[in-house]
Parts: sequence; structure tokens; C-alpha cells
Amino acid sequence: MIWLGPAGIPTVCKERNTLDGIKTVSQLGLNAMEVEFVRGVKMSLEIAKQAGEIAKELNVRLSVHAPYFINLCSKENQKVENSKSMILASAERAEAMHADIVVFHPGFYGKLSTHEALEKVKKECEDLGDRLRSMGIKKVKLGLETTGKQSTFGTLEEILQVSKDVKNCVPVVDFAHIFARQGGIIDYSKIFDYLKPLKLNHLHTHFTCVQFSLSSIGKGNERYHLELKVKKPDFELLAREIVKRNLNITIISESPVLEQDSLKMKAILEKINK
Repeated sequence: MIWLGPAGIPTVCKERNTLDGIKTVSQLGLNAMEVEFVRGVKMSLEIAKQAGEIAKELNVRLSVHAPYFINLCSKENQKVENSKSMILASAERAEAMHADIVVFHPGFYGKLSTHEALEKVKKECEDLGDRLRSMGIKKVKLGLETTGKQSTFGTLEEILQVSKDVKNCVPVVDFAHIFARQGGIIDYSKIFDYLKPLKLNHLHTHFTCVQFSLSSIGKGNERYHLELKVKKPDFELLAREIVKRNLNITIISESPVLEQDSLKMKAILEKINK
């Protein structure tokens, strides 16, 4: 099954709220939406429950993106605690709306070595898992997103290692981030092969084209998102790999034109799958 939809409320939605956003997603013929808490968790649990009811009725798969201000690698305990509080608040809303994943960027290396950062993220994610269970949240997974800058924790290898070692953690593959971080290089087949040991029933992903700056050969830093037509990276190559492997996957569009590019992705997939 392929689930497609925008990161946030569709651009064509007249009422700028989550409930109408879900309805608009369905009306457009899409079936997924990521609820964005990127600037703070301001949604009430009651609204989250209503969102879940609407999504269930319309068969729209929901996910949640936690705030951007997260750094599990910080040496300052208060910053780590604040980060975990935001993730937990996001997960609480995710559970209320029957979303199965809360997506977040794990943090920044800072003065930590890559090994130290890995161990720190694993430790904090283990604590997050314990806290989720104590809150009675059983269905929401911690989705660690691959990141697009050299300064940020989140190579595919790092995310895979956390997902292997820490219960309830899963990878969120952001193809644009991988493409940018690797200096404009991406091998979709290799990525999916790399994920095989996790034996995932479902893979949550993000896609957009991206502008990046090259820092050295094979290394780059994400700058900003671009529309699908730019083909950097090329979605059609990804679509062919998805169809070939018959993947159960969610693809969230982070394009500047959100649902418009989701619809283009859907058309490309349907054409390949004929």
C-alpha cells in the first residue's frame, strides 16, 4: 500500500486548520497527511481526537512531526528535557488521533564525536520509550528522521543503528536530506536494501527536491526545498523502486507546493504501475 499526502494543511484548503486539512486531503484523492507541530505543540487533545475520527472515516493515514527545536545531543540537561517534553506532547496528540508515528530531528553533534552523539541519542530514546509506556502510549513509534546537514545527527547509518538498538524507534527516510547530505548522490535501491534487517511492516518517508551547498566531494548541506519538477532528486526513479519492491510506504510531500506535488507523485506511480 502506498500512502501519499502533504506535510501540513494543503495549500488549497480554505480553512487553515487540521480538521479541514484532512477533509481536503481526502477530497483531492490523497490518503495521508503529516500534522505539523514544528513551531510548538498547540493542539488540544480534544481536537486531536476529532482529527483522528475524521481521518479514520475518510481513510487518511496521519503522522505527526514534533517541533524543530529538539536536541537530544545537548550537554545541557534542561535542553534535553525540554526536547523530550516536546516529543512526548507530540506523541500524546499522535495517540489521540490514531497516528502511529511522531517524527523528529534528533539533534546536533556540537562538540560530541559521532560515536558519543549516537550513544546519547540511544540513551535519551530509551528514556522516551519508558516514558511513553508509563503514559499508556503504546501505538506511537519514535520516528528518527535522516537529516540534511553535516552538523546534524542523522545519517541513514546512525538512524538505522538507533532503530536496531532501541525498542519503539523506527527510521524516517527523508530522501531530500540524504541527497543533500551526500552532495547530490542518492541510490534508492541501496537505501531499501540497507533497511531490510529491520523487517519493517511499513516505512514512513519524506520527499521533495532540494537546493544544497557542496562542502566537499560527497558531502553537502541542505539549503531549501524545491518543487518536484526540478528532479533533484528524481522522484520517478524512486517510484520505480517502490513499485518494483511492492513496498508498504507513506510518502509525505515537503515540496513548497505540498499537495500539488503529492498529486504529481501519485500520477507518476500510477503510470509506472499500469
